[in-house]
Amino acid sequence: MYPTQPERQLAMSNPTVLSSTSINGDNVRNPAGEDLGTIKDLMIDLTTGNVRFAVVSFGGFLGVGDKLFAVPFEELQVDADNECFVLDVDKEKLESAPGFDEDNWPYFADPTIADAHRSYYR
Repeated sequence: MYPTQPERQLAMSNPTVLSSTSINGDNVRNPAGEDLGTIKDLMIDLTTGNVRFAVVSFGGFLGVGDKLFAVPFEELQVDADNECFVLDVDKEKLESAPGFDEDNWPYFADPTIADAHRSYYR
């Protein structure tokens, strides 16, 4: 069940703990206000229980042709006033980031792959 609008507003007004369903579909913008896509999924490290990456969908039209990007979750900041997340990169950097498509997710359990995605955003 997806959260109602009042539930989303309450969650975003006090963003210390959020459900994954309240985050999925949230917009991601940069500090300049450019739209960088939406959060499509979260990747959780099962050994620690920590969210490692937010999978951001960017590009395409109406969900067709989108490219997916694994953004280190710690690089996202909550913007409670605008009910979105902020990633401090410009559109061009995101377009050049290592991405993947819906049917070919990288094997993020491999530290080399995870580190490559993580280091791109630092």
